[in-house]
Amino acid sequence: MASNRRLANEINAGSMADIAFLLLIFFLVTTTITEDKGILVKLPPDVSEPSPPISINERNVLHVLINADNELLVQGEMINISQLKERTKLFITNPMHSKSLSENPQKAIISLKNDRGTSYAAYIQVYNELKSAYNELWDGLAMTTFHKNYSALQPHQVKAIHESIPLVISESEPTRYGNED
Repeated sequence: MASNRRLANEINAGSMADIAFLLLIFFLVTTTITEDKGILVKLPPDVSEPSPPISINERNVLHVLINADNELLVQGEMINISQLKERTKLFITNPMHSKSLSENPQKAIISLKNDRGTSYAAYIQVYNELKSAYNELWDGLAMTTFHKNYSALQPHQVKAIHESIPLVISESEPTRYGNED
């Protein structure tokens, strides 16, 4: 006996929207979005009054300049980027007690200046070399003082290392394109 009822050829799609919504929420919750961290630099506090000038012995300042052509000048001498780390370490530690290098690591200042025409890649490369010089000095001091790698030190030991060799990189306002003064 055939029934006069017709079979419906449709699928119940009422719950499809719910399933799609649940999948969307699942992917939003489980997906991690990476953030660019940038360069972690401690900025000076904002002050309303100008601070009094500080007298610094010029001997304790290593002048690093990146000009508009991405050329690196250290103390007015053009050098290759591959020489910057060793030159910086030598300046900070001054093992030969030279009169042209810093008096001691606590007084060493790296003055970094770039031109507005300097590429961001060149700036980052120079900054990384300067930071790498400090990292190597910190690691060496950690090994001689605490007989451990710098990364394995306790917070109070890290503080002692930073007091012995403080990271002081002074960045000045970039100059106009093509004008390095």
